[in-house]
Amino acid sequence: MARRIRGDTLPLLRRLWRDWLRPHAATLAVVLVLIAVVGASTGFYPTLIKAAFDAFDAKDAAALAYAPVLVIAVTSVRGFALFAQTVLTNRVVTRVEADMQAALYAHMIDADLAQLDRESPASLTQRFTTDFAYVKEALTRISTVLLRDVAMLVALFCAMLWMDPVLTLVAAVTVPFVAGPIARIGRKLRRVATSTQEQVGSTASLISESLAGARVAKTYGLEGYLKARTAAALEEVRRLKMKAANARGRLDPLLEIGGGLAVAGVLVLIGNRILSGEKTVGDFTGYVAALLLSAQPARALGNLNAILQEAGAALARTFALMDEAPTIREAPGAPALRVAGGEIRFEGVRFRYRDDAPALEGIDLVVPAGSTTALVGRSGSGKSTLLSLVPRLHDVAGGRVAIDGQDVRAVTLASLRRAVAVVSQEVVLFDDTIAQNIAFGREGADQDEIEAAARSAAAHDFIAARPGGYEFRVGPRGERLSGGERQRIALARAFLRDAPILLLDEATSALDTESEQLVQAALARLMRGRTTLVIAHRLSTVREADLIVAMEAGRVAETGTHAALLAAGGTYARLHRLQLGGADPDPVLVP
Repeated sequence: MARRIRGDTLPLLRRLWRDWLRPHAATLAVVLVLIAVVGASTGFYPTLIKAAFDAFDAKDAAALAYAPVLVIAVTSVRGFALFAQTVLTNRVVTRVEADMQAALYAHMIDADLAQLDRESPASLTQRFTTDFAYVKEALTRISTVLLRDVAMLVALFCAMLWMDPVLTLVAAVTVPFVAGPIARIGRKLRRVATSTQEQVGSTASLISESLAGARVAKTYGLEGYLKARTAAALEEVRRLKMKAANARGRLDPLLEIGGGLAVAGVLVLIGNRILSGEKTVGDFTGYVAALLLSAQPARALGNLNAILQEAGAALARTFALMDEAPTIREAPGAPALRVAGGEIRFEGVRFRYRDDAPALEGIDLVVPAGSTTALVGRSGSGKSTLLSLVPRLHDVAGGRVAIDGQDVRAVTLASLRRAVAVVSQEVVLFDDTIAQNIAFGREGADQDEIEAAARSAAAHDFIAARPGGYEFRVGPRGERLSGGERQRIALARAFLRDAPILLLDEATSALDTESEQLVQAALARLMRGRTTLVIAHRLSTVREADLIVAMEAGRVAETGTHAALLAAGGTYARLHRLQLGGADPDPVLVP
């Protein structure tokens, strides 16, 4: 995400508690009790040492018997409490992490295409790994550091105050000198963490893109260019991580020096008191034990701010994505779409992807019910955009799209999309079995229906030849199948859907001649009695359409039958001459 996301960490943590942690309040209450036990046992430990040394100094022989037992008892209680607290904390943290990831994924699946298109799939995927690693670390540290270590520090401070109030105040003098620099370092880390997370997402996108294009890269000898570009992106990630590491590295010297000053002040004062006989060795041993025990939680609290700032940046990015409401939503109380014949009307339709880039302008078109309407035109003339408006993958900026007189924005999305089957040149298969990929066309379809759809799409024979047949796994993005086989699986999915409206975006472009003939015959049967909008690569397919619509620059240039448009000598006739007249067509002009 290009924009910077700022804000205080505290409101983000409050939202984290309200939306995600509160359901686990009972478990967290037990964690708090365990934390109190850890704190109390930690505070009791130095006082026990003081009492033991005082007893030894008084020649109390019984102390040799009870002191070790009490030490073992206190440390055992503390150890078991620490273990139980860690187990319960991890249970809550991993549950919250999984719930947040599921919620973010659900939001992204429901999001508008315009929102998803702003970031690459690799960059969005990175949100589930890098960003949530920061959040998980912060949640864990809040329990083990912010709560447990604060409890330990409070207990140790009380013990130190009880043993010697004056020395405790001397030790506390160093705190303000350390707190200010730690806060400034934390603010810097927040800025660096945001930049780092965004750069990691961009780099992940770049690597994914280059690996997906490895075939083209090798063909055109682009290895050197891709290596240099990726190395530069990785170097920027390294630079930002180094910047963050250097900022975090300043914390330890600050904490070390602050702790050294406190110990030095205590040594001077308590040493003089022991020499003067005012204090005992037990006082010295117990107090220094408490001071040294407090060093670890104090250091952890000093580093906690850095971790919280990094998590704050990750939470801000996550919540910003979650909070972006989709613009394509159902109207309150919207009825289901009722399809009678399936007539589609585009009335004064305008659409633009950006304010300065109109894609469709003033489209007035009627697609008669049960007819086949073909869209032809230059690449970028708006054909695919027009198709995407029917199932509301995008919404019009002006005008309306209506099916049987019902504005598609006024009916439920589920009923609208059930009425539409889409097959495009960009085939999407999931890493599952062939049967399951076909079954996505209609929920609850049985094996006989799946096989019938595959036969209709001329796919059954090659499926049966695969190991396991319909249970053959297609691999990520269907990479274990050829392009033509993937296309026929997608066609089988459309056959199974058996929707009254068909949208075919160059649906046979990846088929060889023999497969195309089989599929064209099956498509002819499927389209009979259904409303079909088709974008075809080959004009031999278009000539059989009931209506042909030639588009130019987002507008309808002309409409008519194949014979009428050829006779008119306009846009369609020019395309026809280029493709069928023996000349190699300009790729820009291919419909």
